[in-house]
Amino acid sequence: MTQVKSKFLSREPLDPQGAKWKRLVKTYYTDPNGVKRDWESAERLTRPSDSPVDGVGIFALLNGPDGSELLLEKQYRPPIDQVVIELPAGLIDPGETAEQTAIRELKEETGYIGTVDQTSGIMFNDPGFCNANFKMVYLQVDMSLPGNQDPKPDLEDNEFIECFTVPVAQLQTELQKFEKEGYAIDARLGSIAAGIEIAKKLRI
Repeated sequence: MTQVKSKFLSREPLDPQGAKWKRLVKTYYTDPNGVKRDWESAERLTRPSDSPVDGVGIFALLNGPDGSELLLEKQYRPPIDQVVIELPAGLIDPGETAEQTAIRELKEETGYIGTVDQTSGIMFNDPGFCNANFKMVYLQVDMSLPGNQDPKPDLEDNEFIECFTVPVAQLQTELQKFEKEGYAIDARLGSIAAGIEIAKKLRI
């Protein structure tokens, strides 16, 4: 599948009254010396009232006769005007658990049906910049199941996602190739790749 690149048009300041998904806030606090300080940051407006978590990252392993491969995506991200190599991910809907969100988002974005292996605690994407957080949900995808033979994603009209897989052991090497080709690398995925390489060196 060859992805048609989105075309950047313009960027302009956003009127706060028109913001649907995020807002800028200023936080006031005192430091350990009692000095009053302030901090500018962004907040998500989409976190459900019944959840402490915004969304999930999905570490989905496709398990077939030739071994396991990690399911990844290419997706254009307007804030940086680049196609990003990233894990499947999505926001939690009201009433959902992180695990339910991961299964639903995996099916919607990739067409694959997965089962939950484990879930991380809450992690923060960029706490110096925003309050956004997520849980990483680890899914196993059984490629012998009929539903995984010819997966069909159910994308929204503003989603243009290309799915592909890489062997887990070669993740760092593959990401380096993508970066040289002009792709951006998502920090969560890059951190996982770096962790795998550290584990190899330390033999843990």
